[in-house]
Amino acid sequence: MRIFYVINSVEGGGAALPVPAVAKVLQDLGAEVEVLALTRRDGRALPPMARQGLEVHVRPGAEKDHVAALAWLDRMVVEGRPDLLWTSLTRATLLGQIVGLRRGVPVVSWQHSAYLKTANRLLLRATQGLSDLWIGDSHSVTALTASRLKVKADRLATWPLFAADETAPQATPWRPGETLQLGALGRLHPAKGYDVLIKALAHLRANGFVSPTPFEVRIAGEGAQRELLQGMIDQAGLDNVRLTGFCDTPREFLAGLHLYLQPSRREGLCVAVHEAMQAGLPSLVTAVGEMPYSVVEGLTGRVVPPCDPEELAKALKQMLSAPRKLALMGERARARVLERFGQVHFEATGAEIFARLPARREVLVPTVASATS
Repeated sequence: MRIFYVINSVEGGGAALPVPAVAKVLQDLGAEVEVLALTRRDGRALPPMARQGLEVHVRPGAEKDHVAALAWLDRMVVEGRPDLLWTSLTRATLLGQIVGLRRGVPVVSWQHSAYLKTANRLLLRATQGLSDLWIGDSHSVTALTASRLKVKADRLATWPLFAADETAPQATPWRPGETLQLGALGRLHPAKGYDVLIKALAHLRANGFVSPTPFEVRIAGEGAQRELLQGMIDQAGLDNVRLTGFCDTPREFLAGLHLYLQPSRREGLCVAVHEAMQAGLPSLVTAVGEMPYSVVEGLTGRVVPPCDPEELAKALKQMLSAPRKLALMGERARARVLERFGQVHFEATGAEIFARLPARREVLVPTVASATS
């Protein structure tokens, strides 16, 4: 089986992050996988794809030139003759559905996020019948796909997009006298809620909280909100909070922490928090996406409502005030993530989905010229 894996971009993080792991499972099952990216963005997802030996085609275009992107994708499909289009995120899915219908190529589509813009939700609901199979990257997203896109159970599957690695570097437990290291990992984007985290930290300072143990907060990532977030940090006088930029060694970053923070407004699976659990870290997260199902309140971390800096500050204060408890929570977190998301389970789920993949249909329009004329 020849699979074209169509993604919006090769930006570091997001939906491009799990492509190598998914592709490896498909390749091990006998598929040939090529990646087609509709635009480049920062290109930081390319090195891990190259390490997996994936052939990647990046269109030299923009994010809203949809007609040109459609023509490019159609041409690639005609020339490459894939047996299946595997699409990820709204733009890639909508364009893939059009090309798949036109060229008689079945389409399988990911759903990654617990949030969809209203227009995207309406469009995908209208076209959901054009994808033969829908895959949620977590149980919560699969349930949302059924409800918001009206996809029936026989065309739904769940493949949690995280394969826990028990050989990953482990965080060193905090010891008295050390500075507590807190961190977050992800794009500087409104969805990640870093502005809420900064407000929570500012709230603690404004209300006179003095941590019994000195602590630092490092937010690793790049994005459009950098200037805004830095301004908030400066205005609040948070001299122990730093934006450290894009991190190309996330495992090592996590292994240097004592507590992981994920104050997101919306998420799907959220790979970063599961990587933190894999590193043996407790996590302070918001109740969005899969996170409240993975993080057990009071046992492996804390779960608070999204967009609520006061509740976030309250939970953070409690965790900072009892640093000796963090290591045990981290041990429980690691055990839980290895049990729920082990590599064997990841591969077995992929094999089950592979067995459900549809076969190529008869090509409806055989020429490139007709697609671009």
